[in-house]
Amino acid sequence: MTGRILIVEDDEAIATGLSLNLKLANRAAVIARDGEEAIQLRAGGRLCLDPARHQPSKKNGLEVLSTLRAADNLVPVIVLSAREGEFDKVAALRLGADDYVTKPFALAELLARVDAVLRRTSQVMPVPVPEPITGDQLAFGDVAIDLAQRLIMRAGEEVKLTHLEFELLVFFVRHQNQVFSRTQLFNLVWGQSAGSVRTVDNFVGQLRKRFEQNPEQPKHFITVRGSGYRFDP
Repeated sequence: MTGRILIVEDDEAIATGLSLNLKLANRAAVIARDGEEAIQLRAGGRLCLDPARHQPSKKNGLEVLSTLRAADNLVPVIVLSAREGEFDKVAALRLGADDYVTKPFALAELLARVDAVLRRTSQVMPVPVPEPITGDQLAFGDVAIDLAQRLIMRAGEEVKLTHLEFELLVFFVRHQNQVFSRTQLFNLVWGQSAGSVRTVDNFVGQLRKRFEQNPEQPKHFITVRGSGYRFDP
């Protein structure tokens, strides 16, 4: 058992129940009662279970997520919310959430999603001693990707991506000029059956914002109407 899971929840019964069940599943957990406390505790976490509810005078879940990503903190985040609307899910995913679970949820499913996120991100958490940049290199345009260090440079400036954004980018660059449907991309990159294939649209949109000169007229991440997406170097 390595690292810990940060539970952000002001309902003591829910927080205690989640913590206990995570510990029974051999996962270390720590509880923050509100968003501001979560920001203070974020550095030691491997994953954050974060509610999207509104808390007066406190940071809500999406504000916590926005603060983390604005600070280039890429700790994986699963948003737990009673809101089932597509707008809320899209907002969370665009802010950089790794998953979105609506309440009420089945505990077994939540634990499975936690395990899936931790497996996907196990190789991207910080290590104490920096290592030299080595390994395979990928490139397109003014972008260079170091796979070993998971480092991305664009025109000499580092670009920070979440784990799944990085994985999707690498997949595209490795499969140039090929058309993939949303379902194919979701299965090949996300590697799980839970969730919506529409998630792919949000992630492609984020890659366009970071790597296209004009995201509204992309030259690399191309929509193939009725089929899916294609990457052109």
